[in-house]
Amino acid sequence: MEKSALQIARAAYQPKLPKALQGAVKVKEGAPTQSVDNQEEIKKLFPNTYGMPVVEFVPSDEANTKKINVGVILSGGQAPGGHNVITGLFDQLKKLNPDNRLYGFILGPGGLVDHNYKELTKEVIDEYRNTGGFDMIGSGRTKLEEEDQFEKGIEIIRELDIKAIVIIGGDDSNTNACVLAEYYAAKKYGVQVIGCPKTIDGDLKNTQIETSFGFDTATKTYSELIGNIERDCNSARKYWHFIKVMGRSASHIALECALQCQPNVCLVSEEVESKDMTLNQIVENLCEVIARRAEDGNNFGTVIVPEGLIEFIPAIGRLIQELNDLLAAHGDEYKDLDKDAQREYIMAHLSAENASTFATLPEGVASQLSLDRDPHGNVQVSLIETEKLLSDMCEAKLAQWKDEGKYTGKFSALHHFFGYEGRCAIPSNFDADYCYALGSSAVQLIANGKTGYMAIVKNTTAPADEWIAGGVPITMMMNMERRNGEMKPVIRKALVELDGEPFKAFVAMRDEWARKTCYVYPGPIQYWGPTEVCDKPTMTLALEQNK
Repeated sequence: MEKSALQIARAAYQPKLPKALQGAVKVKEGAPTQSVDNQEEIKKLFPNTYGMPVVEFVPSDEANTKKINVGVILSGGQAPGGHNVITGLFDQLKKLNPDNRLYGFILGPGGLVDHNYKELTKEVIDEYRNTGGFDMIGSGRTKLEEEDQFEKGIEIIRELDIKAIVIIGGDDSNTNACVLAEYYAAKKYGVQVIGCPKTIDGDLKNTQIETSFGFDTATKTYSELIGNIERDCNSARKYWHFIKVMGRSASHIALECALQCQPNVCLVSEEVESKDMTLNQIVENLCEVIARRAEDGNNFGTVIVPEGLIEFIPAIGRLIQELNDLLAAHGDEYKDLDKDAQREYIMAHLSAENASTFATLPEGVASQLSLDRDPHGNVQVSLIETEKLLSDMCEAKLAQWKDEGKYTGKFSALHHFFGYEGRCAIPSNFDADYCYALGSSAVQLIANGKTGYMAIVKNTTAPADEWIAGGVPITMMMNMERRNGEMKPVIRKALVELDGEPFKAFVAMRDEWARKTCYVYPGPIQYWGPTEVCDKPTMTLALEQNK
């Protein structure tokens, strides 16, 4: 492939590794674990992979030369650094034994089921070092949950003499990894399954996982773009920019971008839910900020909106939950109806409270909430133009206030949605190092006989050689949740903690940001230069670690 000057220079970057992974490795085991909730149900579903200890890698005097072939799968949405997980896997495998082989399954979990794969040789790997994207082998959203899928997978696993599968994905994908690990363990097939924590949304984290990979790069990419918009906003001084950022289930991206850029308003879905706010209350609050800035002669501003906001408005959240169950149970008879008949069908089958909420929604939003769900049963909220909905409602409210003599400013809105712009960016130094260490950790988990584990790296606000690598049982992060109308074991999503340091830091400053123009312009990701610029973690991580 043709390469840019940056790609060529970046290919030569050697990711930094924790000291424990630089030489021979052995495992230090902790105490037995249990799931975060629903312990009896989770234990019953995962008898072979439940209760295992957290492990940490420490230097060893004895080299492991184990012969193991490994298969790797990229699952779900793209996140910067995925290729470095794979290069970390490859390098660590070859370090153990030059005869070891790495196979990539094409276009996600479906590649395992369909026996679609390629061997990842040095020539392939070297083309993708420190690059963004998942195009080395592609990704997909096929769910691994059926016995016939597992059995089809074992056919190609045996044919290629694969000893372990590494699934690189988010919470749902790692849940599937745990289900697969449990199945192969129960059948005594001798195949290990290891997960790696990926999602730019930042909602795959807990006491053991400090951050998911891709979050650092994506938020820095979005923050550069938001900073550019803020500078334009402060130059033209005539537009309110409504900027939606990714984050379906949590507002970590929105909060991190706000901490970096200091917009006039950043909505945090978890706060909206906690305060039981209505859509009208959110709009009222926005209009008060717009009106106060107009009093100072500032008819411009920036608003950051998390992608999943609509689901967190309690009344709409309750509506979505009932809609999910309704469409899961009656989707076949519903989907063949025309648009008007679909609306009538929904109104007839909803509870009175939710039917009332549905009736008050703008037609476009109501229609989007009624569309087919994604493979995991979720509303496709990225299709809902929440940023435009909010600005339209603000425009109507401000026009009303103007008629009442409560507002004398001018309001003109522009809209942006930053999603794909950050998902495949060239990884930051942090993500390049972090992902390489995750891949190396996954190999060491395999070499030490572990299955049903997720590779982890901790102490990530310290220099990379002081990072602590190891693994955590995936069952430790699980609880039971309703999906597609049924209770399913899933990894609990990490939401923004309203008593956490990042949110408290934001709250302490947001009133000043609302009235004044306090914009910060982060600029692009830097790969070479001062350590405090190139290797700094996200502000979220630094505040959580109090560093």
